Amino acid sequence: MRWSLILMAAGVILATLPALAQNPPDAAAIIEAGFNHYRGKASEAEVEMIIHRPTWERSMSMVGWTKGTDKSLIRITAPAKDEGNGTLKNGHEMWTYNPKVNRVIKLPPALMSQSWMGSDFSNNDLAKSDSILNDYTHSLIGTETHEGHTVYVIKSMPKPSAPVVWGMQILKVRDDDVLLSQEYFDEDLVSVKLMTADQIQPMGGRLFPKIWKMHETDRPEEYTVLNYHSVAFLEDLPESTFTINALKTLQRR
Repeated sequence: MRWSLILMAAGVILATLPALAQNPPDAAAIIEAGFNHYRGKASEAEVEMIIHRPTWERSMSMVGWTKGTDKSLIRITAPAKDEGNGTLKNGHEMWTYNPKVNRVIKLPPALMSQSWMGSDFSNNDLAKSDSILNDYTHSLIGTETHEGHTVYVIKSMPKPSAPVVWGMQILKVRDDDVLLSQEYFDEDLVSVKLMTADQIQPMGGRLFPKIWKMHETDRPEEYTVLNYHSVAFLEDLPESTFTINALKTLQRR
């Protein structure tokens, strides 16, 4: 009788394995849910950026707004020498503003992947670009566990005609949609830089990583940290928030 029960249990397990293999979680849906959790329908945040190098460190404070998948505005509030500098992304276009010379510069697409204010984050990173949703195909390559949650490990490969810099990205997203890490690879599939999340806690009515850290893979001693002091997830923001005029005049609320 005991062996019969064991064989029956084994049969049930084996019978479910094909179903699990044939119906894996949708990798693209996981990425989209993580992205939506990260920025919401609209958001407003106050963040401290710390750029660390072995021989020096500097910090700046900034406020940022996002709307949907393709609009963002970042305004530096401190230190005084950088106050008022801003970056606007609206669709596939991006502009920067320097108040000292009262000049708006439109960035060509090639510069959107360049460093933002000398940090390890790019213009696209800070703008929370939706490129990962539109320009890549996604596949689930494994699972892990983190603080009692299942973590989906997803490989994202660029579509053949996509105008992207990265030859591959590996993302880890928890089953509650919290993004844990994003690793960037070059055309030869060599790891170039890594972003990780830490101190996951309630912020803005949802679980959100208070700390984001970015560093080049072969230079972990050089990194940039984003420390979120506050974040609010909103239903909407006016379109006027994401205009050239707002880039030049919008003040911290």
